[in-house]
Amino acid sequence: MEVLDHKRNKLLIKIDFMVKPIYLDNQATTPIDPEVMDAMLPYFKEKFGNSSSVHHSYGSESNEAVEKARTILASTINAQTREIIFTSGATESINLAIKGVAGNYEQKYHIITQATEHSAVLDTYRAIEKKGWEITILPVKSNGMVEPNLVRDAIQSDTVLVSVMHANNEIGTIQPLKKIGDICKRNKILFFVDACQSFGKLNIDVREMNIDLLAATAHKLYGPKGIGFLYARQTNPRVNLEMQIDGGGHERGFRSGTLPVPLIVGFGKAIDISLKTMKTEYQFLRKLRDLLYDGIVSKHSDIILNGSFENGLPNNLNLCFPELDSETMIMKMKGIACSAGSACSSANLEPSHVIKALGRPNELALSAIRFSLGRFNTEREIETAIKEINRVAETLKLKKIKRKNKKINH
Repeated sequence: MEVLDHKRNKLLIKIDFMVKPIYLDNQATTPIDPEVMDAMLPYFKEKFGNSSSVHHSYGSESNEAVEKARTILASTINAQTREIIFTSGATESINLAIKGVAGNYEQKYHIITQATEHSAVLDTYRAIEKKGWEITILPVKSNGMVEPNLVRDAIQSDTVLVSVMHANNEIGTIQPLKKIGDICKRNKILFFVDACQSFGKLNIDVREMNIDLLAATAHKLYGPKGIGFLYARQTNPRVNLEMQIDGGGHERGFRSGTLPVPLIVGFGKAIDISLKTMKTEYQFLRKLRDLLYDGIVSKHSDIILNGSFENGLPNNLNLCFPELDSETMIMKMKGIACSAGSACSSANLEPSHVIKALGRPNELALSAIRFSLGRFNTEREIETAIKEINRVAETLKLKKIKRKNKKINH
């Protein structure tokens, strides 16, 4: 009877996957919301004007749409409209923030960041480090949190910038931005925040948190790929940036290039939806995450949580499966889309620098899998995913036991 039930469960799982693969990789990117697509379409067709061509109706119509989106994006973080600079996405925003600040100094000074930053941030710091800048990378606690006191103690007389992300892209840990921002303000040091995973999901107030620079992107909140922004404070203090792209002097001279109006409209619509659904979505995603975690740990009590439920994003679940290989597990889970580490560096088979920063040894770090949930997931999908994850993990464990026994017998 148990054999028949097992075969029946496998068949049901297979049928579910044939209908639609279960997408649990929403921190890599999100599906575009249908309302966002509807808002964008007219600007691909009849409303096609260049937003810089304000001398005729086509251009002025597009310019009006751009400024409407800029206004709602600014208000979301309590910024001024003129403090929002549109970019091609988070990586460009990060480069403009870091290299833009560094380019304003003739001498090379000191910058502080922390170990679990996204590779786009760390790689940019490595680039300016080669040019003579001093970079201090702070360690994190076992849950991924950086201690504000470590930031304070690392400050030197020539420190000009502190960089700490809001929420981690792999383990979901939320950093204490207000405390770090206060330290930066007291010491008259600029504070830069990568908010790609938190924008539209958590409350952000750049004035209250004393944030001077902030990067965000649309495709993490059900908007289009290819559009992001950099917030750069313009008062108390005014942040000066060296332009990284020469050309037409768009975006008040901060970033040259014709603005992609449909994508900007989509970004504005995406954040508008997110603001209206933020509270209910937070609770919904946390419920799904807890369901997924409980379902896995009930069969595999040896799994290790990376990050923190108390100080983490509600849609993130990053688990180590001891003695198993994450890449093998993901390949065996045919009907589930998830990640081993960051999607931006998934081709790299090295252990995740984020998981290693938590103190995990290499072998354990290589067993880490990130499941990230989204607004379009359902309880049925999670229940189906639990069965498949547990099935694959159990199968691989049994194979490993058999191999060990075979070696012993030989």
